[in-house]
Amino acid sequence: MAIIFEKSVAGRRGVLPPRKDVPVDEALSPDLARRIELDLCELSELDVVRHFTELSRKNYGVDTNFYPLGSCTMKYNPKFAEKVAAHEGFSDLHPLLPQLRRGGMLTQGALAVLYELEQQLGEICGMDAFTLQPLAGAHGELTGMMLIAAYHRDKGNDKAEVLIPDEAHGTNPSSAAIAGYSVRAIPTDRETGMLNFAALQQAINDKTAAIMMTNPNTLGIFNTQIKQIADLAHQHDALLYYDGANLNAIMGKFRPGDADFDVVHVNLHKTFATPHGGGGPGAGPVGVKQRLIDYLPISRVVKRSDGTYFLDYNYPKSIGYIAPFYGNFGVCLRAYAYILRHGREGLIDISENAVLNANYIKESLREYYDIACDKICKHECVLSASIQNENGVHALDIAKALIDKGIHPPTVYFPLIVKEAMMIEPTETESKETLDRFIEVMKEIAKISETNPESLHRAPVTTPVSRLDEAMAARKLDCCFHQNE
Repeated sequence: MAIIFEKSVAGRRGVLPPRKDVPVDEALSPDLARRIELDLCELSELDVVRHFTELSRKNYGVDTNFYPLGSCTMKYNPKFAEKVAAHEGFSDLHPLLPQLRRGGMLTQGALAVLYELEQQLGEICGMDAFTLQPLAGAHGELTGMMLIAAYHRDKGNDKAEVLIPDEAHGTNPSSAAIAGYSVRAIPTDRETGMLNFAALQQAINDKTAAIMMTNPNTLGIFNTQIKQIADLAHQHDALLYYDGANLNAIMGKFRPGDADFDVVHVNLHKTFATPHGGGGPGAGPVGVKQRLIDYLPISRVVKRSDGTYFLDYNYPKSIGYIAPFYGNFGVCLRAYAYILRHGREGLIDISENAVLNANYIKESLREYYDIACDKICKHECVLSASIQNENGVHALDIAKALIDKGIHPPTVYFPLIVKEAMMIEPTETESKETLDRFIEVMKEIAKISETNPESLHRAPVTTPVSRLDEAMAARKLDCCFHQNE
């Protein structure tokens, strides 16, 4: 498909701009004036509409096909939540409108949403207070680590290290390092799929600032020793951090705060209705237990005795501002509406369906692929292409073959501790018919890997662009693909 500039025809117009009614500023320095015509494409309105409509048909998203990517984004975008976020009473608000002075009542509804969402997340996670400011999951992680650092500084603790499981999300060690800590990886027990508790006992000491964990972890396994881990951390005055990227697996079943986690971040864009794949908006609210409330970012939404709300900046120990204004308000609105729509029982159903779907896929494919940890998983299952690897077929080949079948590939080669890993997360929203088709396609690819493995090395063959040269893509970003005929 030609790019829009290649379709340009000199003199063709799709827009009639108004005549200039502003005098040219004679004071404009000549060296600031344009010397050549602005190089814009020239097309009719119909040309433009058809070009971008055709482009839209090449997009892949949850509105078109199954999206089993194991990642920290939910792949579900309920349309009622979009309507709430677009409501003019919210979307037309300027963030600098006053809180209660003249015209200030215009902001009371928005402040009420922020306040009530914090209360809802606190109840879901078992935490005492929340901030909604972080703009993404990784930003929430960094905020949580900054809170932990502030806590230790305030107590005069000499802490230098953060312990993190070797299966953790890659942003965990990054967030800890940015917050000023060194990082040590703790191995995972391959039989149980859980953090090796004996190794943790050997590694922890009085220099340990925190332990960062995802529960269930990236293998989809819930750590049943979490209370012992929390007790061990607190014996050394270390804090326990909960990476909430996988919260959609345990809502209504397990609250991190009840297991003595001190800090938790939540990916609203995964668990509560706003997929952010492709770089769209995210939100990573952070919840804390009582001992960390004083360090939360400012401002905080406070409810007065008369039922009105205001922004409170009077927190001398606060880590300060970590985002402009109030975070990604539209994402918070979607999450607020989603939680209210489902209620307690609905959120429990969400988690149960997410777990059911992941285990259905795992059990259906066990005769065709290796299972990384062969026990009941939660929201995602991790398979391995090690069997197919014996015929020269890799996880990447399987991922590319799925594209030819109109299915988005799962996450491959993560977690790093699993050879030829394929992390599959069907989410709670997909039907049995959709899962069955995915399962049959995966079985078909497994059979092709035995009968005609070379064909998988060429996939995808049905897309506008064929298999990328991975090495060339890193070196020459504009020369790494071939057009499929």
